[in-house]
Amino acid sequence: MTTWQQFTEEAPDLADAVHARLTAHKHHVLATLRADGSPRVSGTEVETFLGMLVLGSMPNARKVLDLRRDPRYSLHSNPGHHTMDGGDAKISGRARELLGAEKRAIRDCYPDDPGGDAQFFALDIESVVLTTVSADKLHVDLWRPGAGVVRRSR
Repeated sequence: MTTWQQFTEEAPDLADAVHARLTAHKHHVLATLRADGSPRVSGTEVETFLGMLVLGSMPNARKVLDLRRDPRYSLHSNPGHHTMDGGDAKISGRARELLGAEKRAIRDCYPDDPGGDAQFFALDIESVVLTTVSADKLHVDLWRPGAGVVRRSR
């Protein structure tokens, strides 16, 4: 598993493309696991801070409780309205709740959270997939820590 910073160092071109997908639209889809093991999908926002991909949430939201119990997640970027321009990004890994100084550093960037009760998770990364379409082919770029980027085209 790795941080967003390590991903950007190992695969800078792919990281730039995925970052573009994450910033093109504000809302994305997060998949977590319920207590019974079934999937739960939630809308979410993510940002990069201090070399981490960070998810913020209202206190004790279902996704927060899911991630505390089982940190595995998958994040699917919003691909836009009826288009694959820029691709379709998916990130999977394990979330780590940010506490103490890390949480304070991020919380300070959110003036709309006057009570300071938002909860934050660093989304550590196990794999990244970017699917793009060219004139006549579908391209799937897969990155895993230490393995580089592998492209499959159909």
